[in-house]
Amino acid sequence: MIKRIQKFFMENGLEANDARAEAEFLVCGISGFSIEEIITGCAIQNEDEIWALARKRVETGAPIQHLTGFSYFMGDKFFVNSDVLIPRPETEILVQKAVDIARNTGKNPAGGDLKILDIGTGTGCIAIEISKNLPEFNCADNTCGLTGCGAETAGGRTLEVIGIDISTAALRIAIKNMEALEQQRRVVFRKSDIFSSIYEDEKFDIIVSNPPYIPLSLKDTLDDNVKNFDPHLALFAGDKDGVEFYRRILEGAKKHLKPNGYVLFELGFTNGISQSGIVSEIARKQGFDLKFIEKDLSKIDRVICFQLH
Repeated sequence: MIKRIQKFFMENGLEANDARAEAEFLVCGISGFSIEEIITGCAIQNEDEIWALARKRVETGAPIQHLTGFSYFMGDKFFVNSDVLIPRPETEILVQKAVDIARNTGKNPAGGDLKILDIGTGTGCIAIEISKNLPEFNCADNTCGLTGCGAETAGGRTLEVIGIDISTAALRIAIKNMEALEQQRRVVFRKSDIFSSIYEDEKFDIIVSNPPYIPLSLKDTLDDNVKNFDPHLALFAGDKDGVEFYRRILEGAKKHLKPNGYVLFELGFTNGISQSGIVSEIARKQGFDLKFIEKDLSKIDRVICFQLH
């Protein structure tokens, strides 16, 4: 069935690789079978439903994830709709780097409890996956962590991840994902315009963000299924370089970071160049040291990390 759906998509304008990927996502996601199970002959019971979604994909041009109502990120299923960005594989780099830093911070016996802030949380995928990938930390009420050597790794410390977003509609999806993935005792969501709902004395070990970074002037250059279906609040920055939100976050981060705290961003690639140079200069002027830049599989600067000195 995958091949038939792929052929249908290609006949209606999708590139071969995209057609194959979307066909696999659709057939496996709706049937509940893996590719291996389908290849070995498992009988798909809901072919009519799958074909209806395939035709709707062609007729509307909507992302297949919006039509199915879910996407995958770091192996987990996340609810999505037009109120949130569809999680991208590149963002998994941001999560993994944040987890690595948190784990190293947790080994410091002098450290207190660990707090992480995710700005512009959208689906909640960053906040939720950071939490899920740090099981050695207890919940803020000192429960839910591992026992034995795992707990010793974090020195008995607790973890709280706070995800914030200006969009109430996005937060509804984030909360739904948090509950589905059973992270409600480790992750908290708030409505906030960057730091507007962060308490005066509230400080974090790590601040992460995949902010809007596409200059509005580039809107017409985007694929139709991005500019017509993704929420513009999560896509576009108002300045010519797309660094408006990096600047705003870095300006406020100093007040809300613990000593030697970290800021990690996902970076964009706009106007033909990476934003890493501009963002690094903004951070330097705000008193941050550049720790590393991580490239994605396309060798594009994708994640940047700063430490407050």
